[in-house]
Amino acid sequence: MELGVYAVIAVAVIVGVAAFARKLGVAAPIILVIVGVTLSGLPGVPDIEVPPEIILDGLLPPILYAAAISVPLTDFRRNLAPIAGLSVFLVVVTAFASGFVLYTMLPDLNLAAAIALGAIISPPDAVAATSIGRKLGLPPRLLTVLEGEGLVNDATALVLLRTALAAAVGALATPIDGVLDFFSAVIIALAIGLVVGFVSVWVRSKLNDPVLDTALSVVVPFAAFAPTEALHGSGVLAVVITGLYTGHAAPRQFSAQARISDQINWRTIQFLLENGVFLLIGLELRTLIADVEHPEILSVWDAVGIGLIAMASLVVIRFILIGPLIFLLRKRGERAEKQVLREWLLISYFRDHPVRYRWQSQRKRRAELRYERHRSDLEEFRQEAIDWRGGVVLGWSGMRGVVTLAAAQSLPDTIPYRPQLILIAFTVAVVSLVVQGGTLPWLIKLLGLQGVDVKDDRRLLAQLLDDLSEAGLAVLDDPEIAAGTPAPVDPEVVERVRQTTYLRAEAAWERIVLYDAPPENRPHHVYRTLRLAVVDAERDRLLLERARGAYPSRILSEAQSMLDIEETRLRSRSR
Repeated sequence: MELGVYAVIAVAVIVGVAAFARKLGVAAPIILVIVGVTLSGLPGVPDIEVPPEIILDGLLPPILYAAAISVPLTDFRRNLAPIAGLSVFLVVVTAFASGFVLYTMLPDLNLAAAIALGAIISPPDAVAATSIGRKLGLPPRLLTVLEGEGLVNDATALVLLRTALAAAVGALATPIDGVLDFFSAVIIALAIGLVVGFVSVWVRSKLNDPVLDTALSVVVPFAAFAPTEALHGSGVLAVVITGLYTGHAAPRQFSAQARISDQINWRTIQFLLENGVFLLIGLELRTLIADVEHPEILSVWDAVGIGLIAMASLVVIRFILIGPLIFLLRKRGERAEKQVLREWLLISYFRDHPVRYRWQSQRKRRAELRYERHRSDLEEFRQEAIDWRGGVVLGWSGMRGVVTLAAAQSLPDTIPYRPQLILIAFTVAVVSLVVQGGTLPWLIKLLGLQGVDVKDDRRLLAQLLDDLSEAGLAVLDDPEIAAGTPAPVDPEVVERVRQTTYLRAEAAWERIVLYDAPPENRPHHVYRTLRLAVVDAERDRLLLERARGAYPSRILSEAQSMLDIEETRLRSRSR
């Protein structure tokens, strides 16, 4: 009974804070941590201590899976270099550097254990940064880099933590064993993540019931996580790989209804779990302070002070490494230009020489595809180049979060200063969230970073819809084959489909040409408004018929579904 009451209160607090945060223009995780810390000090609030296994094994897989399926694989591939630099190289360097700083301040802690704590506080949590960035209109490439970093850095940190702890207790004979353990964990995760992604997508594509599909999707992250961990791989990385594959394959393999249902369900799961964990971080403060033993050796305030020093070192290390990363990204753009030139020369060769064999034709098609992809990548690099201002935002977006605290609580009891180390990690997480997260909006505005141009995006959408309409209308050249019937198709029906197909592109161009015109002067806007008014009137009549009991419930439900689909379609067009 008590658990149910606490769950209701927690969800109410999360939803209320999220709604308030949107109006205030602040990331909800920041306010939730502050609310949690405040509530933990109130009398009557019970001590809260969540076992780290619940967060690391129970909550983290679905959180990362929900984030991974929403990240376009194309964007992830284009920004793989900065993502790898931030989520692998930076995490490793940060763990060793901050670990050495902690080693000098805690004499009873051996170097391996200090590096373990460095691994704990090394991975930033991108939730707060990306939510702020979206609201303030950060460039899409910066957001992709932050999202990609948040997906992979947890895996790097947790594998490094496991290796460092093994070294701390003498389970590793040589440093080479640690390196081999790290790479084997990554390879196992890649293999299992791809296998689970492929199998789950194939099975779900055979299900025609969205309910069954959704039920199966809920267990997919755990299906990737559990066997990988059992084989001593990185379960977190396996979940990310599975999520990226699923998100990329979904448009081809899943029905529209399944994709819409999947998107809504996972966005809800992600919202509740992410924000719930940040609330828990704040609520655990009192318990963490009470757990500090032997304050004469290292008091609470000493631990907090060390946490502040550790956080400052994290910020300095991140900014030191961001500079070379920005420089390397510029060099990558130059290499992309040379790559596009090589592909163009290869295509020119095929155009100047006749293609006689099948293998030559296949090679030509592959070269043309690579050329188009690399040219698009180059255009993306040029239009959304990350300059020094983007580097400053990346450097200041290193807020710590859920993994830092959960991993700290997983430290074995044999580690010296264990309660104080957990408090140090908590200090780093909370202070970074409040200080960096609280000032990030101001920093973005100060630097004058601009996101995408709305009008340019609308133009690109209109061009894409033109291309889609062209491909769709080509099917109508032979309507009998398209309809799957030997009988001739009525030309009026074909023309009706043709005109309906034109509507999307026409409405998109209208939003560009008549961008500054009042709504009443935009025909498609007026059309949508009238159709929505008709749907509202139809729904009122439906409710009246339901009250009268004139129709069976199954008929009323079917009609309601038709109206809901129509309204959703109309409102999505108005965006």
